[in-house]
Parts: sequence; C-alpha cells; structure tokens
Amino acid sequence: MPPRYTRALLKLSGAALKGEREFGIDWKAVRYVAQQVHRANGEGVQMAMVVGGGNIWRGAEAARQGMDRATADYAGMLATLINALALQDALERLGSVVRTQSAITAQAVAEPFIRRRAIRHLEKGRVVIFACGTGNPYMSTDTAAALRACEIGAQVLLMAKHKVDGVYEADPHLYPNARKLEALTYLEALNRRLEVIDSTALSLCMDNRLPIVVFDIFQPDALIRILYGERVGSLIAEEAVLSR
Repeated sequence: MPPRYTRALLKLSGAALKGEREFGIDWKAVRYVAQQVHRANGEGVQMAMVVGGGNIWRGAEAARQGMDRATADYAGMLATLINALALQDALERLGSVVRTQSAITAQAVAEPFIRRRAIRHLEKGRVVIFACGTGNPYMSTDTAAALRACEIGAQVLLMAKHKVDGVYEADPHLYPNARKLEALTYLEALNRRLEVIDSTALSLCMDNRLPIVVFDIFQPDALIRILYGERVGSLIAEEAVLSR
C-alpha cells in the first residue's frame, strides 16, 4: 500500500533534540529523528521539517529576565538554525539529500526561504528543513510550522513531542490521571485552551482544513505508522475527517 500522506511537514520541538539532557543537543536523539525522517523519505513521502530552538534558547524566558522581546526572539531564531544544521548533517550521513531554508538571511549556511524552490526540492525527493521560524518576533515555531505546511501544500502537520504521546485534558506530567483525547475538532482544541499547540497555529490549520497529528516521535515507528494512515497519538481535524 502507498502512504496515506505523500507530503507532510514535521514540527519538531527543541525539547525533542535535547533527549535526556537538561539543555543542548543530544546526538543520539538527533540521529534517531534523522533515521525516522530518512526512512519516511525513502518510502516516497515528501518530507519537510520545522524545528524549534527551546533546547538552546527561549526568547520568552529571556524577555521575562528583562531582555527586549524582539531581540530575544531573534536570538531564538538563530537557535533553530543550529538545530536545523544538526539535523541536516545527520540526514546527509544517512544518504538523504537535504536543503535548509532560513527565514532570515544566513546565506553562508542556508538558502533563503523561497516557496516555489522549497516545493521543487520536495518534488525532487529532497528533505527540506525550514529554520528561523517565520522570520518575525512574537511568532512561535508552531505558527511557522502551520504557515509553511499551508504554503507547500502539505497534507498533514505532524507535531512531534517528547514524552507526550498526544493531547491530554491537562499536563500529564503534572496530572498523571489526565485523560488522553484521541480525536478532537479544531474548535474543541481552541475552546479547551490546550497548550499542545498555540492558538495562532491552530486557527491557521482550521482555516485551511489542515489535519494535525500530535504524537511522541520516540515511540517505535510512530512517524511511519501515521504516514500510512494508522491512528497514532491524537488527531485534530474537522468533524468530517474525524468521523471516517
């Protein structure tokens, strides 16, 4: 059977790349993620990625300490570029052809983001990594992921988490008895004010009818199983999709 989704965008949090460390990059985690993406690409799925930078820098936290918020957010964009280059290297070592595109100018290490060029890379079987968010302060990498997914015509937005296997009524780390929500509509997710994805990204996906799957990237074969249509993690979509 061919994959259910043939073009997907994977949003990877910075926390996923720190593995068991308190901060920074865990190369074992990077290699694992790269293996999953390389495998998906080998199955014929056009894979794009957006990566966060919270394992290196958190702009909101720096702003709370007194730093100018816009400046702090720009610093966070550079952290996402570091993570993107780490993933690029790991993927290339596996044999994938990778292009990193940056929303802010970094021509020595990444292409500028050009929508049509990104789509062409995907059509040629290359993995595309989008770095530096949207290029604007006050915008999260969740919003960047939703925006890029819509721009490239992705069929699904895959929100990869670390040690969280879906959407819960409350933070499962703080409330172990919190109930997992296997499926919910965009409006349900917005009304519940769930922190698994920010409201701007969620609204953008709702307006463009882009389904979202929230899952734990470190569950065995989770990425491949989703791409082939298995229900893994939690699905956020319109009612018609949930009822299939």
